[in-house]
Amino acid sequence: MPICPVCNGLREVYLICTNCGDHMIESGRLMDFYDNYSPYMEIDLMKMEDGYLETKSGHQCPHIYRCPICHKEEVIFIKE
Repeated sequence: MPICPVCNGLREVYLICTNCGDHMIESGRLMDFYDNYSPYMEIDLMKMEDGYLETKSGHQCPHIYRCPICHKEEVIFIKE
C-alpha cells in the first residue's frame, strides 16, 4: 500500500510562491479541511470525495501550501 511521504514525515517539499517569491508552508492534507471529522476518516474514502481526478487515477495525496507573505494557496499533489 503506497503512503504519502509528506503525511508520514519522510520528506519535505519546498515550494516558492509564484506571486511574491517567498517560501510556501505546507498546511496539511486538503481533505482535513472539509469538516470537523475529516482528519479521522479513511484516507482512500476521502480521496473519492475531493473532486480531483489526480487522486482517483493514481496514488497522489493533495496538500495545501500557503504563502505566509501574500497568503496565496495552492493544492499540490504529492506522489505516494
